Amino acid sequence: MESHASSASTPGALPYYVAFSQLLGLTVVATTGAWLGVYRGGIAWESALQFNVHPLCMVIGLVFLQGDALLVYRVFRTEAKRTTKVLHGLLHVFAFIIALVGLVAVFDYHRKKGYADLYSLHSWCGILVFVLFFVQWLVGFSFFLFPGASFSLRSRYRPQHVFFGAAIFLLSVGTALLGLKEALLFELGAKYSAFEPEGVLANVLGLLLAAFGAVVLYILTRADWKRPLQAEEQALSMDFKTLTEGDSPGSQ
Repeated sequence: MESHASSASTPGALPYYVAFSQLLGLTVVATTGAWLGVYRGGIAWESALQFNVHPLCMVIGLVFLQGDALLVYRVFRTEAKRTTKVLHGLLHVFAFIIALVGLVAVFDYHRKKGYADLYSLHSWCGILVFVLFFVQWLVGFSFFLFPGASFSLRSRYRPQHVFFGAAIFLLSVGTALLGLKEALLFELGAKYSAFEPEGVLANVLGLLLAAFGAVVLYILTRADWKRPLQAEEQALSMDFKTLTEGDSPGSQ
C-alpha cells in the first residue's frame, strides 16, 4: 500500500507546470480577444465582423481546450479511469463544437462577400486539422469509451492514439500561427514592417501560442509524469484480457 501511494503521488513540479500552462492558455484567449476587439472591431455574426468569430473560436477550441483535454491524464492521476476518459472525451466534444462554429463562420463570411475558399496554406492545414481531430475523436470513442473493443485491440491502438493526439494539437498551434500571419499581411501589408501596434500585439500572441504548445507538449512527454496505473485498473485489465482472449495474467 505504501509503495502504491508513493507511485500515485503527484510529482512535485507537475502542478506548477500545469498551472503555468493554464496561465499561458488563458492569456492566449484573452490576447486573441483583445486583438480582435481593439484592432478588428470585435465580433458579431450578422455583420462584417463575422469573420472575427473564426480566429476566436479556433483558438478556444482547437488550441486551448484541446490542450487541456490532453492534460487530463496528467492532472487527474488518482480518479477512476472511466471518469477521466469521459472528461477527456467531453473536452474534445466542446472543442469540436466551438471549432465547428468558427469553421461555419468563415465559410459563411466568404460566401456573403464572394471570396474564394480553401486556396491558402492556412485553409488547407485548417481543414486537415479539423478532419483529423474529428476522426481521432471518433476512433478514440469507438476504442476506449464504446463497449466492445477488446483489451488487445485497445492496447495496440493506444500508442497511435497518444501520438496522433499530440500531433494534431501541434498542427493546430501551427495552423493558428499561419492564420495569424495571413491576417496581418492582408490587413497591414507593407505597414507590418513598420512595427504597427497591431502587428506587435499579434506577434506577442504568436509567441504565446507557441509557448502554450511547448509547455503542453513538455508535460505530455515527461515519462515520470504519466498517470500511474491504479491497482484496480491493472486487475480489471488482466481479468478482461483473460476472459476475452483466454490468456493468463502471466502469459506475457
